[in-house]
Amino acid sequence: MPGSAAVSSPKTDEEIAKQVQGGDVESFGILVSRYEGKMTRYARKFLFQGEDVKDMVQEVFLKAYINIQSFDTKRRFSPWLYRIAHNEFINAGRKKLSLPVFTFDLDALFPHLAAKETADQDMQGKEMRAMLDRYLGQVSSKYREPLVLYYFEEMDYREIAEILQIPVSTVGVRLTRGKQILRKIINHQNIS
Repeated sequence: MPGSAAVSSPKTDEEIAKQVQGGDVESFGILVSRYEGKMTRYARKFLFQGEDVKDMVQEVFLKAYINIQSFDTKRRFSPWLYRIAHNEFINAGRKKLSLPVFTFDLDALFPHLAAKETADQDMQGKEMRAMLDRYLGQVSSKYREPLVLYYFEEMDYREIAEILQIPVSTVGVRLTRGKQILRKIINHQNIS
């Protein structure tokens, strides 16, 4: 029947994950192609070294594929995948440094309200990304990771909280403190 072919919209990540759960293993390749660049960027910002970023990203996708049955398709796929990546990168860092990466922050329970973006905040965001690129390696991972997820991966507080498994208010506190630490580092660099 000519002319009756409907144009189908691309499937959501969650719909594709459901297909993979149902045995359509080939569809996992679609998820990989959608997230490979993002995972590579995340790994580079998180790991910093010339480590085998490609191997780490492959490991993330392997873990995601192995655990795809545990993914709740009623939830968003990207925070689930970033959580797997977070765990892999933390484990790689621990193996490399033999030190715990995160410490418990007692005073991270203060609420933080996110303001709506304005043109000034957009400009401030661009400036913050430039500073992050330059000085991020000097910020502890506890504050670095929320900064990377917020400014480079453009995730909201809820998604970051889900990935890091911390309260939303803690995300705000860590972002605020991370920015303060960056300012101190930058001010110190400018004085030197």
